[in-house]
This record gives sequence, C-alpha cells and structure tokens, in this order.
Amino acid sequence: MSSTLSRPVPRRAVFGLMAGACGMAALGSLEGCAGRDDAQGAGSAAPIDSKKTVTVAMNASCEPAAGFDPLVAWGCGEHVHEPLIQSTLVTTDDEMNITGDLARSFVCSADGMVWTFDLRDDVVFSNGEPLRAQDVAFTVNAVAHGDTSEADLSMVREAVATGDHTVELHLTKPYNALLYTLAVLGIVPEASYGEGYGASPIGSGRYVLEQWDKGQQVIFAANPRYYGPAPSMERVVVVFMEEDAALAAVRSGQVDVAFTYPTHSDQTVDGYELVAYRTVDSRGISLPTVPAGGTKVLEGDIAYAMGNDVTCDVAVRRAINMGIDRQAIIDHVLNGYGRVAYSVGDGMPWSSEDMAVEFDRDGARALLDEAGWKLDDDGVRWKDGVRAAFDVWYSSDDSSRQAMVNELCQQLHELGIDAAPRGSSWDEIYLHQFESPVLWGWGSNAPVEVYELHYSTGWGNYPCYENAMVDAYLDEALAQTDLEASYPYWKKAMWDGEEGVAPQGASTWCWMANVDHLYWKRDGLDVAGQKPHPHGHGWSLVNNVDAWAWK
Repeated sequence: MSSTLSRPVPRRAVFGLMAGACGMAALGSLEGCAGRDDAQGAGSAAPIDSKKTVTVAMNASCEPAAGFDPLVAWGCGEHVHEPLIQSTLVTTDDEMNITGDLARSFVCSADGMVWTFDLRDDVVFSNGEPLRAQDVAFTVNAVAHGDTSEADLSMVREAVATGDHTVELHLTKPYNALLYTLAVLGIVPEASYGEGYGASPIGSGRYVLEQWDKGQQVIFAANPRYYGPAPSMERVVVVFMEEDAALAAVRSGQVDVAFTYPTHSDQTVDGYELVAYRTVDSRGISLPTVPAGGTKVLEGDIAYAMGNDVTCDVAVRRAINMGIDRQAIIDHVLNGYGRVAYSVGDGMPWSSEDMAVEFDRDGARALLDEAGWKLDDDGVRWKDGVRAAFDVWYSSDDSSRQAMVNELCQQLHELGIDAAPRGSSWDEIYLHQFESPVLWGWGSNAPVEVYELHYSTGWGNYPCYENAMVDAYLDEALAQTDLEASYPYWKKAMWDGEEGVAPQGASTWCWMANVDHLYWKRDGLDVAGQKPHPHGHGWSLVNNVDAWAWK
C-alpha cells in the first residue's frame, strides 16, 4: 500500500472511548462552563471567547488513570480514540481509508514486512523542539517492547529512524492492521519523555493540556504551534461525572454536551436536543462450539473449563441466530436507539453482507426439530439425554446489558431453549468465558477484532472454533500490502460460499444490536460530521472537536 499526501493534512479520525480511573465532578466545581454568555477559561486569567469554548460531560470512567500518556493507555486499548494532545503517524478519512498525519507518504515492501513512513519537516512539539523520526522510532519501540502500553504493536520487530524524517517499521509477520493502531498512537518526544509525563504531556497535536483537576475535569487549549489548520474550538473542557450528575449538569445549563443512556431518552431539556450517533458498538453472545469437558489454558498455566453440550450443536447455534428478533431487542431495551447487528463492525469496508440472517422463528424451530431436539412437556427441548439449557452471562453493573439478556432469554424460551440470565462481575464471568454464552460488547473502526474473535488462537475466540481455512483467509487479509485488497479476504473468512463463521455456517456468535451513543447537546452547537463511533461512550465524540462551532 502506498499513499502520497498533500499538505497541510487535517486530522479527522474516528476511534472511541478509553477506560480509565473513576472520578466525580461536583456541579459547583465546573469551570469555564457557567453558561454560553459568560464562559471564562479555567486556570487562565485571560478572558475566553465563549464562541470558541465548549464543555463536555463524560462518564467518570473516561478519566485516564495514568494521565495523558500514549505509552500507557491514552488513545489506545480496548476503547481507542485520537489522543488530541499528540500527533499520530496516520489517521483515517471519512471512508475509513488510512491517510497521513505526521506522514507525508507511506509504503509497504512487497513481502509486507517493512513499512516506511516519510514525515513532515515542519512539526514541533509544544515545548518548541522539532519532531523527528527518532521520536517516532522511540514511541513505537517503547510500545512494541515495553510492558506498560495497552496498544498492540507486538508484530513490530524494530522501528528504525533512517534519517531525521524517515522511519521504517520492521515486522515479524505481515500485519497491515497495525496502521489502525498507528492512527491512534500519539508520538511522544524521546528527549522529554519520563516519569510524570502523563500529568504534563508534551505533544505536537491540536491541543495542549492546560489544566487537570483529577477526579473532576481536564482542560485542553489550542496548540499555537500546531502545524495544521488552527482549531476553531480553542478551549475544550471535559468534566467527569456519573450519568445522573451529567443530566443534572444539563438541566442547570453547566455543560454543552453530556452523555446519557436510553433510560433518559424520553425526557426533554429546554435548550438542548437529544442526539443519537450511529456506532459499530456491537452487542452479541459467544456460542461455544465444542462439547463440555475440555480445558483451555491461557498464559501458560491458567486453565478454564471449555465447551457446552448444547451450543456445540451447530443446529442450535444456527437456530439461535435465525430465531432471535433483533429489532424487538432494540425497541424494548434501547428504546429504538440502535440498529440490528449481524457481525462485529457492520458497515465497515471489511464487513460481509453474508453475515445477515432473516428473522424466522418457525424456521429456527424446524431446524431444532430436524436436528433431533425434541420438546418435553415443560416446553424445553432434549436430545440424547442433554437438556437444551445454559446460562447467559452479563456484566451486572450494566443495566442495559441486563435488560438485553433478559429479553434474549425470553425469546430463546420460545424456541424451547431454557436460557438463564446470570449477572456477575467480570472476574467471575471470565471463569465461564469458554463454556457458556456471554454477552460481550465489541466494535472497532479496525478489522483487528474480526481477526481476534474468529482466529483459532485469537484472544477473543471464546467460541473455541478452529478452522484452518478461516485462519488462512484472515492471515491473507493481513498480508495484503494494500488495505483495499484485504477486504475480500476478511469477507471470505465470514463466508466463502461453502464455509465460514457466518450464521449459515459455523454460526459462532449471535450478534444482536449496534447501540446508538446518546448525548444531550446544547442548541446552537455544531459538532460537525460524526463518523460511526466504536465500542465505548466518550472520547470518540471529541475526535473532531477542533472542527466544532457555535452557530
């Protein structure tokens, strides 16, 4: 894959929320957000133009525990997003194509083992020092070979600066999806990086960290040394609070944007509108494909029970996919704020239309009948002494997941399957991750999860499904030196006409819904074009905050 880029290159990417430490912001402590007419910059004596300031309420879990450090978790991990303070090598355009940020151009060797990036020569860090290829190499090597980062660059053998403005990434295997990680990995200065960086970060991105009141708020100010177009939103205040506090802040007019959930979607607030943004934030259950009695060993010595005597029957898995009314789940649980989902990442360039399955409850019952699952007097099916019964686990601290699992189990009962909701902590859920269906939340603006959830040795292969042909398609997808050329292979891994993980094939997952991300937004605020948000509810909203404007 190669790309030549013109300058300047605006940054408009779409990634999502990161998990971090919890914090609570009291309404009285919010600074710079007392209302649109008298906004004043927190931590600064200079008056701030209210038309160039915005205050956003995010969940308390959005606050980064280690600060704004890309070498730990800022911008990366399960919930990825743009780092704002730091620049990235590449980014994504509106069609999810990789384009450049620091990189003017990039090219992959014919064997897929070396990626070369030519960098801009006009970039300086916020301390005035020039950004060079050595800083990029330092950042990538620290992630690839360190033990602190939540980003995965384990496929990078070594990053080498071959000049002040050229860097090479030498891989251990072809892996084009590393570009999606590089699109959210902020570059840090080698000379200035050290202990305490997360609290006082130096970067070359659109914003600088002006103030961080831990447990309450963080304030970003436009970076005067930024090499791209100057942000139209010059100051961004992010306050951390729980859902009820966020709603109270909206009602009192102290924030301009605040996250919320479907449970509050029937309310109205003067001066605000409820906005729903489309996502690839997918909810679905894993379906173990092997019989009970096995053991799966992780990390060398941690053994987990593996297999389920009901879902190991492919007819059961296909019937579940066919017999679930996904729209009813969206209507009853999400108050209509969502879309039916058939795979992780529906609508992405690599997603397959073959994952869609038509709702047919009578057809699902017929599948079970044909497979020998007979109804007993209590309405539950049996086959060869095995009762069609299993637990469906979910995180008990998530009310929407609880409601979704309850609705799902009721629908499964109509098929003759005795599914029981089991809410618990993730610590307990993980003990059952390979032997029982679990309601998971995934979804990324990258095909990495497609690989990991379906590859035989993938970290997310909870169904324990192994298929050499599927693995070969997935490996071939990653080996392409042009991303667009990889899309057919991702799709063939789902279904190639004869086999794959799709509902008409191995049916390893039952995806149900992509949940909309809901926010209260003050009238008159234009948040520009929001691309589909990935899994997670928070930082993905402000990926393009530099382009926001007050009407």
